[in-house]
Amino acid sequence: MRRVRNRRGTPKAPRSEPQHVRKPGRAQKSPDLAVLNVLRKAGRPLRLEEVTAEFGPSGAAQAEQQLELLLKRGEVMLNRRGQYCLREQLAGLTVGTVQAHRNGDGWLLPDDGSAQVYLPAHQMREVMHGDRVAARIEGARFRGRAQGAIVEVLERRTREVVGRLHVEAGIAYLTPDNPRITHRVLVPSAQLGGAEPGQIVLVELIQQPSRTSGAVGRVSRILGDQGAPGMETDIAIHSFSLPFAFPEDVVAEAEAYGDRIPQDAIAGREDLRGIELVTIDGEDARDFDDAVWCERKSGGWRLIVAIADVAHYVRPGSALDVEARERGTSVYFPNRVLPMLPEALSNGLCSLKPHEDRLCLCCEMRVSEDGRITRSRFFEGVMRSAARLTYRDVGAFLEKPQARHDAKLEALRERLLALHGIYKSFTRARSGRGALELDTPELKLKFDEQGRVAALVEYPRNDAHRLIEECMIAANVAAARFLDRNKVPTLYRVHGLPEIDRLETLRTFLREFGLWLPPVEEVTPEHLRDLLQKIGDRPDAGLISTAVIRSMPQAVYQPGNIGHFGLALEHYAHFTSPIRRYPDLVVHRGIRQVLRGGDSEELIGWHGAFPNLGQDCSFRERRADEATRSAVAWLKCYYMQDRIGEEFDGIVSGVVDFGLFVQLEGLQVDGLLHVSALGADYFGRDSSGFRMIGRSSGKVFKLGDRLRVRVTNVSLDDRRVDFELAGETPGERRPAGRFLRQGGRRRR
Repeated sequence: MRRVRNRRGTPKAPRSEPQHVRKPGRAQKSPDLAVLNVLRKAGRPLRLEEVTAEFGPSGAAQAEQQLELLLKRGEVMLNRRGQYCLREQLAGLTVGTVQAHRNGDGWLLPDDGSAQVYLPAHQMREVMHGDRVAARIEGARFRGRAQGAIVEVLERRTREVVGRLHVEAGIAYLTPDNPRITHRVLVPSAQLGGAEPGQIVLVELIQQPSRTSGAVGRVSRILGDQGAPGMETDIAIHSFSLPFAFPEDVVAEAEAYGDRIPQDAIAGREDLRGIELVTIDGEDARDFDDAVWCERKSGGWRLIVAIADVAHYVRPGSALDVEARERGTSVYFPNRVLPMLPEALSNGLCSLKPHEDRLCLCCEMRVSEDGRITRSRFFEGVMRSAARLTYRDVGAFLEKPQARHDAKLEALRERLLALHGIYKSFTRARSGRGALELDTPELKLKFDEQGRVAALVEYPRNDAHRLIEECMIAANVAAARFLDRNKVPTLYRVHGLPEIDRLETLRTFLREFGLWLPPVEEVTPEHLRDLLQKIGDRPDAGLISTAVIRSMPQAVYQPGNIGHFGLALEHYAHFTSPIRRYPDLVVHRGIRQVLRGGDSEELIGWHGAFPNLGQDCSFRERRADEATRSAVAWLKCYYMQDRIGEEFDGIVSGVVDFGLFVQLEGLQVDGLLHVSALGADYFGRDSSGFRMIGRSSGKVFKLGDRLRVRVTNVSLDDRRVDFELAGETPGERRPAGRFLRQGGRRRR
């Protein structure tokens, strides 16, 4: 490697910026502070005109922009009277984001990362999922958690709702598709916009719900009849309020960088263009944000993980930055992608395409034979990917390295074998520290020429998937340690201990399969790892793995580092995917500040309070996951509706009072086998909760049982599949009762 020099032959500091983009720095903090000082000095909430009056005609527009930025950061709130108030002045109140449940109640997720606050159904009448509120903690408690009462709705985040239009007794209303929105939205006849009952429509809210009245809206768009290709994605986008079109100024800012890297942007960086860095991704990937290179060294390996330098292009406070933070993450639907950044960057200048110069932020590591990172360093570089490889091709190479392969793979033989060697050492370290290993197949949906789902196909993971995963984990660990060592504020990816009641439920569940866990107070990652290794290739391994996953809390972003339980790591942050995740961009900015000798306090000026930032990023990640699951669930049901009457093998994945949940093998489709379809007997759950027993016959159905089932009914609206036992005479009976929505658990 060499440092790129300028024409005079002296190293140039890697600070070259396009002239049309303002550099981040202290000058950008002062407008924020000035606005905050105006509100502090007033000592009361102020209307917009009262704030801007303090800055005069020349500064009013900038003050208004800063107010909007402070709102997004959560440092300033806008109350229902249209007044701006300081969050720090809301004494005695807990400020946070509402997380609604489909049963009508919900939780408040505090901005400061403190314990969740329960919101009863009557408190949820005036808010919707995602709204920001200030709540007062009440004396009553719910299952050991604090209970709250909403004092002020600070921000409405649901401005449109998608669903099916109904008309009853001359009154039109919308039933939202999003199960977290339990409000019916009334639509006055004058606001129907030509929509017909039964159609899927988008409704703009013209009146938010209150404690005494419901939501009211107008039809702004008729999406059409359910079943049209792409409809499931449109529904999910609008149901979960996902941004799907980039504002013109954001696109213009991205395109202004052009399609080539200027020489002055390269100067001062370490030159990696002579190193055989490669990207390894899925066949359908378009944005390549990580590349790897490895060589064997005495006593271990030298590994370089090069990541697209997105922070060079997306500057704090810019239009690109504001939009990226609002999106939080790219959203990957089966047939469409909503990128976090415009295509000019996500698939262009930031994507590590083969044989093209790209700016990168790199982590170089020395790794011992037993998989420990003994040294690491970060630096800004310029690279040129030697090849775009796929998991399938690299997996085939690693499975039979002695065979002859494609010329592109043969040219990289030494590098691939070194990567495989370091992967094995990482695997030994992972096993030694007790990290969980959940290696479930990936389900892919195949579409026909008309865009309709034609097949559900499981793809098992291979060593290429695992190799890249371990290299990325290593870089993430190094990034977290680097920021912690330099005392830089950042967002860690944390995963706490499972809650005691969930672990106790898991212990009871496992006893039904002859498996053991120690008392909940003694459970460690090693116990769960050993459990997952023990089940091996058992037919019910997938079910047991799912139960273990469901016992875990969700991983979140927060500035306080508590480690990652699932990976059994003390330090962990997301560093390797800044093209598609905003927290990774935040981590990059922190590392660049250290490398460039900047003031880490500037990061707070750019991002605002980090607890609020973590809450926002976690919320947007969950929103994207839920939207994706909703679309996939709809597509699974669409696929199954042409298979009514067909028989499939499945495994009992759940036992409830009203029946059995069954997952079809190889399809990852879940459905309900209602208690009335179990036979001519009275069936009920026993005391364990994991068996269904016939009162007269003594017939037993239990978790993990393999059953042959027949599809009897599919509902696209409800994402519901109903089964009956195969071998019995098919009837016209439609099982009643509750059902299971399709879709797996969110990523962690």
